[in-house]
Amino acid sequence: MMVSPMKLTRNVFLLIAAVWMLAACSSHYVSMEAATPDTGSPEYLIGPGDTLQIFVWGNADLSATVPVRPDGRITVPLVEDLVASGKTSSQLARELEVHLSKYVKNPVVSVVVTGFVGRYSEQIRVVGQATEPKMLPYRANMTLLDVMIEVGGLTEFAAGNRASIVRTTNGEQKQFKVYLDDLIKDGDISRNVKMYPGDVLIIPEAWF
Repeated sequence: MMVSPMKLTRNVFLLIAAVWMLAACSSHYVSMEAATPDTGSPEYLIGPGDTLQIFVWGNADLSATVPVRPDGRITVPLVEDLVASGKTSSQLARELEVHLSKYVKNPVVSVVVTGFVGRYSEQIRVVGQATEPKMLPYRANMTLLDVMIEVGGLTEFAAGNRASIVRTTNGEQKQFKVYLDDLIKDGDISRNVKMYPGDVLIIPEAWF
């Protein structure tokens, strides 16, 4: 069967156009490995809105459960307006010991975070076609599947396999593709990836 030169030229043009569009759509993505920080599991940093249980051994009157104010500070007995945001619980405990040593001999302090919100820059953001788009506090070893459970899964209009994560690595924003349809609908656990503080998950709407 002979194919006319005009029809062949048109088919070649459409093929080239399709390849070009595919490249244009994917050119801003990087591999997941390229967008993964070199550091190990990040420690949880206290943020505004967290609730802290502060225990001073042998001094029950100095122990307290306090919220971290919007300005990132806390007030406990004998210590006012101490910056807590951006510190680990151990760092804050050691700093409290320094302040309390002016009034108590060799104080031993422990700090436990009982209500988690985290710093604004550390929170996970989910936008687009999630059932409940929202910001989530980051937790150690959090995965993409954990995030999707928190937001109630995908809407019926979601293009799950065109979703992406925007991640800041070494001060540079990078974006890589994730495959939510494969993960959630097909149960392909190999599509599950580790989340990092500050990740933004973008779930686009399907093309109809």
